[in-house]
Amino acid sequence: MTSDQHRDVPQADDAVTAADLYRQARDLAAAEEADFDLERGTAHFAQWLRGQMASSSQMNDGEYARRGEIEETAPGTAVAAEGSAIHATPTASTIVGFSRQALTAEEEALTAEREAAALRDAAKREADAVRDTAEGEAAALRRLTQSVSGQREQHRHVAREVKERIVAEAERIAVEETHWKNGGERLRQLVEEWKAADRIDRPTETALWKRLSSARNAFTKRRKAYFATLDDQREESRREKERLVAEAESMSGSTDWGETAAAYRDLMRRWKMAGRASRDAEEELWTRFKGAQDTFFQARGAAFAERDAEFRGNAEEKEKILAEAERLLPVRDVRQARQALRAIQERWEAAGMVPRDQRDRLEGRLRKIEETVRSAEENEWRRTNPEARARAEATVNQLRNSIDQLERRLGEARDASRDKDVKEAEEALNARRAWLEEAERTLAEYSQ
Repeated sequence: MTSDQHRDVPQADDAVTAADLYRQARDLAAAEEADFDLERGTAHFAQWLRGQMASSSQMNDGEYARRGEIEETAPGTAVAAEGSAIHATPTASTIVGFSRQALTAEEEALTAEREAAALRDAAKREADAVRDTAEGEAAALRRLTQSVSGQREQHRHVAREVKERIVAEAERIAVEETHWKNGGERLRQLVEEWKAADRIDRPTETALWKRLSSARNAFTKRRKAYFATLDDQREESRREKERLVAEAESMSGSTDWGETAAAYRDLMRRWKMAGRASRDAEEELWTRFKGAQDTFFQARGAAFAERDAEFRGNAEEKEKILAEAERLLPVRDVRQARQALRAIQERWEAAGMVPRDQRDRLEGRLRKIEETVRSAEENEWRRTNPEARARAEATVNQLRNSIDQLERRLGEARDASRDKDVKEAEEALNARRAWLEEAERTLAEYSQ
C-alpha cells in the first residue's frame, strides 16, 4: 500500500464505535457493485482489526491468532503472510461477513432500543393507568368519606332528637308524676335508653345529660319531701281515727237503734275523710272500729228479729186490708172510691208495723191503689171543669167555621178550574177535619 493509503487507516488506539464499523462494512459491501479500491479498503480494515486485537491483553496467543485468521473466499485471491497469522490481510468476503455481523449487531441494537422504547411506553401507560386508578380511588374515597360523614351527621341528628325526647320526658316526670314507684322505674328506663342511643357532639351531650341528671334529682327530692309530709299526715290520720274508734266503741252497747245507726254512718263518713295511717296502725284501728260497729248492728239485728216475730200478725192484717182496697179498682165512682180509700188508710195505720222483709212489698201495693184513685180524681176534675169545657167548645166552633170557609173556597176554585187552589184547599180541609174529630171527642168527655 502507498503512503496515502496508510494515511486513512485508523490506528489501534482510535476510538472506533459500532456505528463506524457499520458504515465501513456497508461501504465495503457496496464495493462489489461500485467503483471501489478493494485492496486499499481491505488493507484499511485489516490494519484496524489488528489494532483492536492487539489491544486485548487478556487473550492468549492461540485466541489472538484465531481472531486474526481470515479465510480467502474469492477465487484467485492470494493471502500474503506477514510472518504470522495476526498479520493476515482479510479478503472482501471476510469483510462482507464482518459487515453482516455488524449489521446484525446494529439490528439487535435497534431492536433493543425499540424494545426499550416499548418498555418505556408500556411503563408510561402502566404508570398513567396506576395514576388514573389512584385518582379514581382517591375520588371514591373522598365520596365515601363524605357519605360516611353525612351518615354520621344524620345519626347524630337522630340521636340528639332521641336524647332531647328522653330529657323532656324526664323533666315532665320530675314535675308532674305522683305515682312514685312508676315514676322512679320510668326514670331508670330513660337512663338505659340514653346509654343505648348514639353519642352526639360533646357540648350538646353534656348539656342534655346535666338536664337529665337535674330532673332525676328533682324527682328524688320531691318524692322524699312527699313521704316526709306523708309521715306527718299519717300520724295526724292515726290520731283522728283513734278518736273515731273511741266514739264507736262508746256507742256499741246502745239500744237506740235509729239514732245510733245514723251516728255510725256519720262515723264511717268521717273515717273515710281522715286519710290513711301507717299500715300497721291502720289495720289495728280498723279492726277495733269495725268490731264496735258489728257489736251494735248484731244487737240491733237480734232485736229486730224478735220484733219482726211480733209484727207478723200485723202483716197478716194488712194483707186483708189490701185485698179490700184492690176491689176499688177500676174506679167507677170517684167520690165513693175516695171515701172508701180514706177509711182503708186509717185502718192501715192502726194495724201497726210489719216485719222489715215484708214492709216494701206491702207499702208498694197500697201506694199503687192510692195513685190509681188520685188519677181518677184528676180526670174527673178536668172533665167537670167549666173553663176547660168552654175552651173545648170554642175550639170545636172555630174548627167548624174554618171548615165551612175552606169548603166555599174549594167550590170556587173548582168552578174556576184553578187546580193549584183546589189542591191546597183539599189539604187544608183534611187537616181541619182531623183536628175537629179530636176536639169533639174532648168535648164529649166533658159532657159525660
